[in-house]
Amino acid sequence: MGIYTDDQQMIADAAARFAREVLAPGAAAREAAGAIEPEVIQGLADMGLLGMTVSPDQGGAGADYVSYALALMAVAEGDGAVSTVMSVHNAPFCAILERYGNDAQKADVLTPAARGAFIGAFALTESQAGSDASALRTRAVRDGDHYVINGAKQFITSGRLAEWIVVFAVTDTENPKRGITAFLLPTHTPGYRVSKIEHKLGQRASDTASLDFDDMRVPVRMRIGEEGEGYKIALSSLEAGRIGIAAQSVGMAQAALKCAIAYAGERQSFGTSLLAHQAVSFRLADAKTRLEAARQLVLSAARLKDAGQPCLEQACMAKLFASETAEAVCSAALQTLGGYGYVADFPVERIYRDVRVCQIYEGTSDIQKIIIGRHLASGL
Repeated sequence: MGIYTDDQQMIADAAARFAREVLAPGAAAREAAGAIEPEVIQGLADMGLLGMTVSPDQGGAGADYVSYALALMAVAEGDGAVSTVMSVHNAPFCAILERYGNDAQKADVLTPAARGAFIGAFALTESQAGSDASALRTRAVRDGDHYVINGAKQFITSGRLAEWIVVFAVTDTENPKRGITAFLLPTHTPGYRVSKIEHKLGQRASDTASLDFDDMRVPVRMRIGEEGEGYKIALSSLEAGRIGIAAQSVGMAQAALKCAIAYAGERQSFGTSLLAHQAVSFRLADAKTRLEAARQLVLSAARLKDAGQPCLEQACMAKLFASETAEAVCSAALQTLGGYGYVADFPVERIYRDVRVCQIYEGTSDIQKIIIGRHLASGL
């Protein structure tokens, strides 16, 4: 008997095949172009990977979170940048709409999003407000049956690619933290402007945008939840989001490790393969062991979420350990390839760059430790 259900294994196998046949061969060209081909997005949609945990009644696949984690691992093994777009689209974007969206928002936006008709984005971070969401400066002022939004966002995944976006703005300036409200809007809304596309260390095929909002008018009916519920809504997606980033980390590191093992088995040094040298084999053995531990932490958090249990602490531990382990594994892989690990002829240098951000987005490693520490202090 396998450790996964038939459905889980089928999803993992399909995602792995797509990663192997489509994503990995085109990853370098995708990075050079700084964009993901529409055919790749359509491929994700055709497999149901853009609405994985959304109910079938809302156009989704209705998969469990173990399946979601396995699929993200596989996609990330093929191309980390593509996995980031997939992760943000699933959670927080679709996850927030399914939990908090009204009937019209679900019918008009969530259902086509879950079917992969377009990519969604999530705009919370600002230049002065990263981990501290209470420091938001973007403002939304009620004007009849609209809100007028002014401000700016930074480091927004798919800010250019997305057709719909969830935006957070302050509606109560007297109490910024409790006065944050969430809005849903199309990116063609007048006043929405992509002011900059970041030139990044890695994941260059996934656009990371700075956004400006200039007197952007959003109908009241496109508010998500009530005024002042934005902070709660933003935090609600953290469990799924952090499981997703942890899964990405494992997938990217797995790709680097496979490359290193194959290289070490073929490359000859001092009359034998690199893998026959204990220094090399021990390095890769340590990397494989740590990576498997990270994988199990991710799956443990996913199983807790599937069981309906609180799993924020487990999701934070999974993200912390998986993201930091992934960098170490990629470093070990690069070291094994020597000079070839440092050049673009092999994929390890790109994966090494791609995986580094996993310790930053969806909450830095420091933030994960703070949350885990709070659980320690509360005796949980």
